[in-house]
Amino acid sequence: MLQCAILDDYQSCALGFADWGSLDGVKVDSIPDAITTLEALAERLAGYQILVAMRERTRFDAALFERLPHLRLLVTTGMWNAAIDLQAAAARDITVCGTRGVAYPAPELAWGLLLALARHIPAEVASLRAGKRWQTHIGVGLCGKTLGIVGLGKIGSRIARYAQAFEMPVIAWSPHLTDERCKSVGVERASSLDDLLQRADVVTLHMVLAESTRGMIGARELALLKPSALVVNTSRGPLIDETALIQTLTENRIAGAALDVYDTEPLPSDHPYRKLANLLATPHIGYVSRRLYERFYRDTVSNIVAWLDARG
Repeated sequence: MLQCAILDDYQSCALGFADWGSLDGVKVDSIPDAITTLEALAERLAGYQILVAMRERTRFDAALFERLPHLRLLVTTGMWNAAIDLQAAAARDITVCGTRGVAYPAPELAWGLLLALARHIPAEVASLRAGKRWQTHIGVGLCGKTLGIVGLGKIGSRIARYAQAFEMPVIAWSPHLTDERCKSVGVERASSLDDLLQRADVVTLHMVLAESTRGMIGARELALLKPSALVVNTSRGPLIDETALIQTLTENRIAGAALDVYDTEPLPSDHPYRKLANLLATPHIGYVSRRLYERFYRDTVSNIVAWLDARG
């Protein structure tokens, strides 16, 4: 009997999104807790031949592969995973494959966070439920405000279309963004990141995390923002310098921020982000939707079946 583990199944729901029982000769376990250290991962996963990784939450490098002698198949949700060392996997004869996804859940959440931040929806709901003041904040309308999109890929392009429906002027920037790409989406190309940060009323990040983008929004960049600016990050936590953002929000140098991603996930219970009144934080739920989970896990089962068939 082969052993399969589904990692980071925080809500213990993965088994309900696909027909795992169709995998003859495979016992499937769901692991709901986050395992973060090499020692803990090696101890917990040592007996498994098949692992299912949720996006980039777990770093699979040569050191971990060496501690997993029985591992033969690693399936990642999504078709691209920077946390997997493919060369190290190949060296140990470990097959790596991915799944399809759907494009809309993350940008929909980003827009929902922006609306909630601009109109103080969580605070108003909490006050109403607690029987306190009837109205506690004066919200900001988005119509006519300039949206700055950092990264005009698939997600950034959807965000641009949402903004246009709200009658917001849109500017965009990324290191290799062209006028032709901007024209095809119907937005203006900012001349630089600084230009975008200085002009935008709302900044939303949609960049891939790499060494060149890590900390791309630091203290200097945050200081360029208007005092009334809002910042939204549903892409990767380390795109923004965490210490700089905490200081900026603590000193009320911008109006607020909304985050769905963090340097460390799950977010530590004593993290300053949990206490900032001008920060709206969600627990990385940008991808957490029924249709996406169905796609992730049904494709995962299909991948395992194909691998089993190839083994004969």
